Amino acid sequence: MASIWFNKNTQVTQLQGLGNNTLGGHLGMEFLAIGDDFLQMRMPVDARTHQPYGLLHGGASVALAETVGSVASALVINPETHICVGLEINANHIKAVRSGFVVATAKPLQLGSGIHVWQIHITLENTETLVCTSRLTVAILPKKNKEIGS
Repeated sequence: MASIWFNKNTQVTQLQGLGNNTLGGHLGMEFLAIGDDFLQMRMPVDARTHQPYGLLHGGASVALAETVGSVASALVINPETHICVGLEINANHIKAVRSGFVVATAKPLQLGSGIHVWQIHITLENTETLVCTSRLTVAILPKKNKEIGS
């Protein structure tokens, strides 16, 4: 299979600094792997990501899904000419988790010139146990100038 990434030589180590001073960094998210058609991150299930009952907060799962899918879209596009912004995300929370790590794997359902759709499965680390499944839709927009948001 041919790689979907704009820069075919992207290594997971190059992505680690993207979480600095972001929600992902605060929640302890880190990139694990990049393959020809997937991007993978993990997040701890601890006091930062718990809800009041001591379970993984659904919002933390959604933040993980949005992060891995948005970064994946950013790796597909030409960053000199386009930006990507989230349009819609949904999530189904399947299994409660109290501790350890969860792993999010983003795979594309559609990579069009104006829209990307990503399927993100969140599992217990080192297992196939599904914790959450999410779908993220991302708009691909032309840059107006060098400043994002201009």
